[in-house]
Amino acid sequence: MFRFPFFLIFAAVLAMPTHAQTTLPSMTASEARELQQSGELVLIDIRQPEEWRETGMPQGSVGVSMAHPEGGQGFLRDVLAAVGGDTDESIALICRTGNRTSQVLPALQRWGFTDVHHIPEGVAGSSYGAGWIPSGLPLQDCTDC
Repeated sequence: MFRFPFFLIFAAVLAMPTHAQTTLPSMTASEARELQQSGELVLIDIRQPEEWRETGMPQGSVGVSMAHPEGGQGFLRDVLAAVGGDTDESIALICRTGNRTSQVLPALQRWGFTDVHHIPEGVAGSSYGAGWIPSGLPLQDCTDC
């Protein structure tokens, strides 16, 4: 099982040059929704439970907070569970504005996930696009967070 402290991976990712983060595999919220609906993608919302309660979650997404109460091991365990243990499963990560997903994606790649994308516009929108909510994409209430 993974034993390297999760926060050290994030510290290393944050130290990466900004240009490296702009080349991460990405997709728009609309593209993610289409792939998710066709069963080709697992959408993972990495925001915190209070954010899920405030706005709702993208419909069909799995909530796995990057600030997992069990740290990196809990986060990794729950992401693996979301994809049925298949590190080759296609995954898209979403957060509020794409900042956190750009930090988490390289860590998942280091853990062996081969098909991970992030949604730089996020749920709320950013300079990369309108965002899930402003685009009118469907939401679900977070009933267990």
